[in-house]
Amino acid sequence: MTVPMLFRPRLPPHLKRTVPSGEIYERLQAALRASELPTVCEEARCPNRTECWARGTLTFQILGAVCTRRCAFCAETTGRPGAVDSREPAKLVEAARRLALRHVVITSPARDDLDDQGAGHFVACVEALRRDLPAVTVEVLVPDFQGRVDLLERVFRSRPDVFNHNLETVRRLTPRVRARATYDRTLSVLAAAAGAGLHVKSGLMVGLGETSKELDEAFRDLSGAGVRSLTVGQYLPPSSDHHPVDRFYTLPEFEELRRRAAPLFEKAMVGPLVRSSYHADDMVNS
Repeated sequence: MTVPMLFRPRLPPHLKRTVPSGEIYERLQAALRASELPTVCEEARCPNRTECWARGTLTFQILGAVCTRRCAFCAETTGRPGAVDSREPAKLVEAARRLALRHVVITSPARDDLDDQGAGHFVACVEALRRDLPAVTVEVLVPDFQGRVDLLERVFRSRPDVFNHNLETVRRLTPRVRARATYDRTLSVLAAAAGAGLHVKSGLMVGLGETSKELDEAFRDLSGAGVRSLTVGQYLPPSSDHHPVDRFYTLPEFEELRRRAAPLFEKAMVGPLVRSSYHADDMVNS
């Protein structure tokens, strides 16, 4: 699969990080190639991937690498996805075993083309890990399933250790940034997961043009929906065709965001390079 070259505007020093390399990185790459499973870490060329892999956490992408939506912030390929690979749950277990992972994050592109939008495949993956690797904790980072309660409840019943669904941005910017998703639907999905007794997590990007007041509103809305863990990181456009970055937040600004978010959540991970799955294992038992 060809990975597109990523566009990067001129970055301030606190957003620059050395390209991963070394023995641990090479060993992990070899194991992942053998598993035949893509990871968001690699697809997005995440700068944190060596650090996370060394901690024993990794984000696998199931249901292919083609999304049925075209969000203005996302590098995922948009188009007509292929058939679902029924062997993915077994591949996931084998990769997690081979890599000696302690915490596995499972995500996917939106699959609006499927009757169940991929919910059943998420369940199959969680159940396979529960059956074959019971010591591993499992986090699902899911699309909204168009808000369908029947599909959400299927995922809830699989009892992932963490249910993650990202709000991504503030209410005003959502129509511009997220395709076919709505601010209120995301809050309803999160509230339903909290109502089912799950540990609920969500994430925001900053630098899209939001105001400080709008971020505070988003923090309150997420907390009110029952979100217990929050991630906040700097938005970086994947290419010149994506939503432009409005500005880069400074390190003191990130610390101020963390201070404002902290009272509303059990765990708030805030920083320029924080992503949805960054130090995900830390949030399991917060």
